[in-house]
Amino acid sequence: MIPFSDEELQEPVQKTIEKIRPSIALDGGDIKLIDIKEGKVYVQLLGACVGCASSGTTLKYGVERQLRIDIHPELEVVNVPVGEDNR
Repeated sequence: MIPFSDEELQEPVQKTIEKIRPSIALDGGDIKLIDIKEGKVYVQLLGACVGCASSGTTLKYGVERQLRIDIHPELEVVNVPVGEDNR
Protein backbone atom coordinates (compact mmCIF):
# COMPACT_ATOMS: atom_id res chain seq x y z
CA MET A 1 0.00 0.00 0.00
CA ILE A 2 1.26 3.44 -0.94
CA PRO A 3 1.51 5.64 2.17
CA PHE A 4 0.67 8.86 0.30
CA SER A 5 -2.60 10.37 -0.85
CA ASP A 6 -3.11 11.06 -4.53
CA GLU A 7 -2.85 14.77 -3.74
CA GLU A 8 0.49 14.30 -1.94
CA LEU A 9 1.86 12.45 -4.98
CA GLN A 10 1.06 15.25 -7.46
CA GLU A 11 4.16 17.39 -6.91
CA PRO A 12 6.78 14.60 -6.67
CA VAL A 13 5.31 12.80 -9.69
CA GLN A 14 5.35 16.01 -11.73
CA LYS A 15 8.98 16.63 -10.71
CA THR A 16 9.98 13.14 -11.86
CA ILE A 17 8.15 13.59 -15.16
CA GLU A 18 9.99 16.89 -15.69
CA LYS A 19 13.26 15.06 -14.97
CA ILE A 20 12.66 12.41 -17.65
CA ARG A 21 10.95 14.67 -20.21
CA PRO A 22 14.27 15.68 -21.90
CA SER A 23 15.10 12.01 -22.59
CA ILE A 24 11.72 11.46 -24.22
CA ALA A 25 12.11 14.71 -26.20
CA LEU A 26 15.39 13.46 -27.70
CA ASP A 27 13.30 11.02 -29.76
CA GLY A 28 10.67 13.61 -30.68
CA GLY A 29 8.17 12.69 -27.98
CA ASP A 30 6.67 14.25 -24.91
CA ILE A 31 4.76 13.17 -21.80
CA LYS A 32 1.94 14.82 -19.88
CA LEU A 33 0.61 13.97 -16.42
CA ILE A 34 -3.15 13.44 -16.65
CA ASP A 35 -4.11 12.31 -13.14
CA ILE A 36 -3.22 10.15 -10.16
CA LYS A 37 -5.81 7.78 -8.71
CA GLU A 38 -5.19 5.17 -6.02
CA GLY A 39 -1.46 5.05 -6.70
CA LYS A 40 -1.85 4.79 -10.47
CA VAL A 41 -0.20 7.55 -12.43
CA TYR A 42 -2.09 8.32 -15.63
CA VAL A 43 0.06 9.91 -18.32
CA GLN A 44 -0.26 10.65 -21.99
CA LEU A 45 2.59 10.07 -24.39
CA LEU A 46 2.66 12.69 -27.14
CA GLY A 47 4.52 13.54 -30.33
CA ALA A 48 6.62 10.76 -31.83
CA CYS A 49 5.64 8.47 -28.91
CA VAL A 50 2.09 8.14 -30.27
CA GLY A 51 1.96 4.81 -32.05
CA CYS A 52 5.64 4.05 -31.44
CA ALA A 53 6.39 0.38 -30.88
CA SER A 54 8.73 1.29 -28.02
CA SER A 55 6.20 3.39 -26.10
CA GLY A 56 5.29 0.49 -23.78
CA THR A 57 8.94 0.02 -22.93
CA THR A 58 9.34 3.75 -22.35
CA LEU A 59 6.45 3.67 -19.89
CA LYS A 60 7.52 0.59 -17.91
CA TYR A 61 11.31 0.81 -17.97
CA GLY A 62 11.62 4.58 -18.21
CA VAL A 63 8.76 6.42 -16.57
CA GLU A 64 7.46 3.79 -14.12
CA ARG A 65 10.95 2.69 -13.10
CA GLN A 66 12.01 6.27 -12.33
CA LEU A 67 8.81 6.99 -10.37
CA ARG A 68 9.40 3.85 -8.31
CA ILE A 69 13.00 4.84 -7.61
CA ASP A 70 12.19 8.47 -6.78
CA ILE A 71 8.90 8.07 -4.90
CA HIS A 72 7.58 4.60 -4.05
CA PRO A 73 8.14 1.05 -5.40
CA GLU A 74 4.43 0.31 -5.81
CA LEU A 75 3.55 3.15 -8.19
CA GLU A 76 2.09 2.08 -11.52
CA VAL A 77 1.97 4.04 -14.77
CA VAL A 78 -0.97 3.87 -17.17
CA ASN A 79 -0.93 5.46 -20.62
CA VAL A 80 -4.04 7.35 -21.65
CA PRO A 81 -4.06 7.30 -25.47
CA VAL A 82 -4.48 10.65 -27.20
CA GLY A 83 -8.19 11.41 -27.54
CA GLU A 84 -9.23 8.95 -24.83
CA ASP A 85 -9.79 9.10 -21.09
CA ASN A 86 -9.99 5.53 -19.77
CA ARG A 87 -9.66 6.31 -16.10
